[in-house]
Amino acid sequence: MATNTARTEAPGGHKVPFPPFNAQTFGSQLVWLAITFVILYVTMAKLALPRVGAIIENRQKSIDGDLAEAQRLKSEADAAIAAYEKALADARNRAQVIANEMRAKQAAEAEASRKKLEQALNAKLVEAEKSIAATKQAAMANVSGIAAEAASAIVERLLGSAPGDKAVTEAVADALKR
Repeated sequence: MATNTARTEAPGGHKVPFPPFNAQTFGSQLVWLAITFVILYVTMAKLALPRVGAIIENRQKSIDGDLAEAQRLKSEADAAIAAYEKALADARNRAQVIANEMRAKQAAEAEASRKKLEQALNAKLVEAEKSIAATKQAAMANVSGIAAEAASAIVERLLGSAPGDKAVTEAVADALKR
């Protein structure tokens, strides 16, 4: 079985130093290092770095634009919130004014209705008092007549004879005055 091993021996059996540290090839290695470095530097400076710089610049412009747009939208949102709060406060004030107006209107209507009802009740009360007075007067007129009849009937039953109407009427009138 064959294995791949790095050889550090020369064909004659003596040891050869590691190639990058070989003093015989050191000059040519420095030349190739310089050539490779210059080619890589020029390639990077002319091709890769401008592209990377452009990408970074475009990203920075995009970020700046996004930040400006976010600030503009935040300002618009703040203005909209302020307008909403103002409209809400105005609506509350209008609702309070309307409620106060309705309360005052209903109180005035209730007061007018109460006065109207009070006047109607006063009129009915006056009418009832007149009716009561008339009924009382009629009853009082009838009372003296009824009292005279009752007294006459009582006297007749007790004494057996009916007294005179004039005497009974005077006695009833005298009793009613007391």
